Amino acid sequence: MSRPWSRRSFVPLAGAALAGQNGCRPAPAVVRSAVAVLKAGSYAGDLADVIDRGVGLCGLDVRGRRVLLKPNLVEFDSTTSINTHPSVVAAAVEVFRRRGAEVLIGEGPGHRRDTMHLAEQAGYHASVAGFERLFIDLNRDDVSPLPQFGEHSEIYLPNSVLGVDLIVSMPKMKAHHWAGATLSMKNLFGVVPGAVYGWPKNFLHYVGIERSIVELNRHLRNTFAIVDGIVGMEGNGPIQGSPRQCGVLVMGRDLVAVDATCCRIMGIDPRRVRYLTMAAGLGQIEARHIDQRGEPPGAVRTDFRLTEPHQHLRLAG
Repeated sequence: MSRPWSRRSFVPLAGAALAGQNGCRPAPAVVRSAVAVLKAGSYAGDLADVIDRGVGLCGLDVRGRRVLLKPNLVEFDSTTSINTHPSVVAAAVEVFRRRGAEVLIGEGPGHRRDTMHLAEQAGYHASVAGFERLFIDLNRDDVSPLPQFGEHSEIYLPNSVLGVDLIVSMPKMKAHHWAGATLSMKNLFGVVPGAVYGWPKNFLHYVGIERSIVELNRHLRNTFAIVDGIVGMEGNGPIQGSPRQCGVLVMGRDLVAVDATCCRIMGIDPRRVRYLTMAAGLGQIEARHIDQRGEPPGAVRTDFRLTEPHQHLRLAG
């Protein structure tokens, strides 16, 4: 025998029906972003094995794809740690080739006009087999326009960047004297061609550093990150800071989530980093929305020294 209807039982059901008619449906579940944090004690270890594990943990499939590795080459100073270490780049070349990808390397330094000389100083020629054959100077590549960069009608980017299936941002884990931190998202500044926008690419500073970071990452969505945190830079980065041993590589497809995780490792609260809060719609910032694989960020946390203007960024606890 069916249960009789009552006013008490009817009202909630009627309310639910009306809610559905008015479009008030439950919010969709948040998709958590996978970020792998893996220990790497030195540049002399088997970095290819570490990167391969990280790529696997993040579920990245590159077979048959054209991949551009984008390291961070800025300046060279043998007494500190400015650039992505060439051993990390060499290991990434090996891993992506092993996984069936065609691999290129590209960078467009914002300070130095002779990119190949900088790469030689930084040890890329000696460490990366066939470097000159693989490398593209993004400062001098042919370009094509992309519409709407902030309030500007367009931005010209290298065809070598626009023509690949995947851009792998490979920054050095560093503090930054303006942005607070420079990681996988800001590393894309190096794809903006100096031959069009000059050195040190003042157009990006004119638009605003945080806004430019967000706009570049809004345009370039086919990305993956491998952050060199084996030895980072604390203090007055990205050039004049001090080396900081951290002993990790951080990887993921969601660059916002990768940078938020790196900030937590560095002892920085990502919710206080302006470019990350501005980029919230492009990826996940909150720890509860990030599927941390490998090491928990707290287990490898290494508080980086911050300059006085950035003390407010310090992560509590």
